[in-house]
Order: sequence, then structure tokens, then C-alpha cells
Amino acid sequence: MQNQLKTILEEAKEQLKNAVSLTEAEELRVKLLGKKGKMTEILRSMGSLSPEDRKQMGMIANATRAEIEGLLSERMNALKEMQKNARLQAETIDVTEPGVSRKLGTKHPISITIDQVCQVFTSMGFSVVEGPEIETVFYNFDALNAPKNHPSRDMSDTFYITDDVLLRTQTSPVQVRTLMKQKPPIKVIAPGRCFRCDTPDATHSPMFHQIEGLVVGENITMADLKGTLDAFAKQLFGPEAKTKFRPHHFPFTEPSAEMDVSCFKCGGTGCNVCKGSGWIEILGCGMVHPHVLQVGGVDTEKYTGFAFGMGVERVAMLKYGIDDIRLLYENDMRFIEQFR
Repeated sequence: MQNQLKTILEEAKEQLKNAVSLTEAEELRVKLLGKKGKMTEILRSMGSLSPEDRKQMGMIANATRAEIEGLLSERMNALKEMQKNARLQAETIDVTEPGVSRKLGTKHPISITIDQVCQVFTSMGFSVVEGPEIETVFYNFDALNAPKNHPSRDMSDTFYITDDVLLRTQTSPVQVRTLMKQKPPIKVIAPGRCFRCDTPDATHSPMFHQIEGLVVGENITMADLKGTLDAFAKQLFGPEAKTKFRPHHFPFTEPSAEMDVSCFKCGGTGCNVCKGSGWIEILGCGMVHPHVLQVGGVDTEKYTGFAFGMGVERVAMLKYGIDDIRLLYENDMRFIEQFR
């Protein structure tokens, strides 16, 4: 048995020396030390020896096994290192070769416009607030003084989820939520997405963006509204921009108006963009209706306020000369990259 162990050790040394892959080394390990390996067979056969011989042979067998394990470990580590070096050699990178350029994206014109509008108003001291896109009828209509029979409540204009829950049709609900949460003075703008049952065409989309503005404080007048929005137009469209206000009607403001800005393309002389008028309607505005202030718990004897709302897509289309709103949603990179 001692000669067998010596023979196994010599064979192991020779075979490991000739092993050129980890697979061969693993096969040799199984052959020698596995459940059916040569060393295992010898250890199992030691049961027939006398106690003294078994003790002596056990020491020799364990020493032989330990030596074989050490040889296996040493050879496997050497083979792993060789394999790693071979892989590194095969995967050598030529650092002088030109790299593959990665195409960088750019901001969407809608995001650019929202950022620009927000920057103008934050420079005037406004804070930016947000509200949920899924609203209740109370915040979207009732609290904004909309009559029960107002056409905007119809299913043909509004996406209803339930009888009392809908996708907001405007960012004005944020105005009510702000009035309920904050005490005057208030000076905020609220950008966000809105939804209406519109058939997509060159000027309409069922999903669009608005920016709502609200100012509430003591002695706020229509003059403050006009001055603020005139300053906004000049910062956004240039110092040459002029504004004018036309009477209008909104349930949540009284008096109400629409603001026009002088055509950025023709300077007011008349062109196809402004349809020959020299003016372009840009937003709706007015003094906040007392009923809306009362819903927010504001003392109407002490405080007044004004509000305004503009369509971001419309501003972007006017500012960048885009003639079809659908271009903003098609995600054609050829179009979007023009605004880099």
C-alpha cells in the first residue's frame, strides 16, 4: 500500500506537469481525490489493516493526499495566471485608435420653454409649485367658480375617470390648492401637463402643458398684473416686444383679459404668423374672483390678487416658428436637435 501511494504521488507530479489547461487539471483532481479516485480507494481499503498498521498508513496517506492537493493548487494557480495573460494579450486595446463617438441628446423645446418662462418669473420673486395631474371636480371646476352647466365640464371636453375624478384640464387647480395651503402674500407659478378631449391637428393636442401664475397680497391691482406680464413679455421675446390687453371672460377671474404680444416675426407690421394683425394672443389673465379667494380662506376685504395662464406649446411654437404642434410629440431627433 505504501508503494501504491508512492506511485500515485509520482504519477500525479508527472501528469500535473503535463497538464496544459484547467480542464485537464480538474479531471486529474477528480481522478486522484474524487469520490471514486485512487486516494479514496486506498483510504477505504485501510479498514482491513491492523490498528498499528492503519495508524502508520493513515499518516502516510494523509501526507500524500496533502502533497497532491498542494501540487494541484499550485498547478491550477499557474494555469489560471497563464489563461489570464493569454486573454489580456488577445484583448489588447490600441489606445491610439479613434473611439466611437456617442450621440448626445438635447433638451426638448417644451422643456426649454418651461425653463425660460420659469427663469423669468423666478427672477421676479415667484416660487415654482406643482399639483396632481389627476384631480377632483371640486378643484378643477367647483372651486374655480365654474358654473354647473359650463361647457368645459362636458365629457366631450374633459377626460373623466369617475364622476368625481378627472385628468385636470388646466393648471388652475394648483391656484386653489396654493390658496388653501399658504397665507398671503403669495407669488407662485405652476407649470404642468393638462388634458382635454381634443382631436390632434396642427394646433390641438389631447395632452399639452400650461404655466399658471398667481399673486395675492394687499392692494394688488390690474396695474400690477399688466406691469408684471409686460415685463415678462419683454424678457422672453425681447425688449422691443409690446403688449395689449383685450377684455375677456373666465369664471375664476373678474375682470378678465387676454394678452397679446406684438408679432415677433414682423414686429407688428402684419404677416402670415399674426394673420396680418401684428399681434399674437399669448395668454389669459385677470383679477382673481372673490369666490375663488373665499374657497381658499382668504380675507377678500384685505387681500386681492391676479392670475394668468399660458399654453407652453403655443409659446414654443411662436418663439421658434413651429407651425404644427404634432412635431413636438413625434420625438423625431432631426427636429429636436435643431434646438441644441
